[in-house]
Amino acid sequence: MTNPCNVAMELLGMFIGIGGWFCTLAATIMPQWLSHSTELMASESYEQGLWEACVVQDVAGTECRSYDTILGLGHTFTLARLLMCLSDATCLLGLLLAIPAMSQINCCKGEEGHRTKKGLRITAAVFLCLAGLLVITPVSYVAHDIVIKFFDETIPNVVPRSEFGDAMFIGWAAGFLDVVASILLFASSFGSRDYEHRLVYHHQRQEIITVDGSSKKRIEYV
Repeated sequence: MTNPCNVAMELLGMFIGIGGWFCTLAATIMPQWLSHSTELMASESYEQGLWEACVVQDVAGTECRSYDTILGLGHTFTLARLLMCLSDATCLLGLLLAIPAMSQINCCKGEEGHRTKKGLRITAAVFLCLAGLLVITPVSYVAHDIVIKFFDETIPNVVPRSEFGDAMFIGWAAGFLDVVASILLFASSFGSRDYEHRLVYHHQRQEIITVDGSSKKRIEYV
């Protein structure tokens, strides 16, 4: 019998990890990484993502266009593209490794099977933690670049300043969820065997007490 606390941490870690993967995927696809707006044209704003740029107008709506070539992108977005795609793949691989390692899955039975599941859970936790760091790194780097340019006094006030887009906040949330999921999966890998040993010891002790009590009753009747 497995520890109920470990089972709860496994399930919670899986659900949080799935949520983190969806947030990472959304942050990768969304074009709202950077937002530009000026006082000269209040009815129009610009949004820039990893794969396309959009023009948002109050009357005409939103019109997006993909980048023609990656050579025109700056090194910041090129690095962000690479790290976000790596994070998507790493997080998905960690979730796939965590599925057969769960206690509810009837596979890898016995002592050797328990070691295999424990190793898979720890490996999945490492992949999820790495995926979280791969998300936080590009988002924080782009945010740092935005802050530096926003307070640059050499740029005229007429020039539109970049601001944080919605995708960046979703990226930070994704990194946080991935790290929390990795901690839960890592914590669930320890303590289950101790719980089983205590349960077996308690059961054997009850059997010994029952046998001793029955022998005493037989002696009294004789």
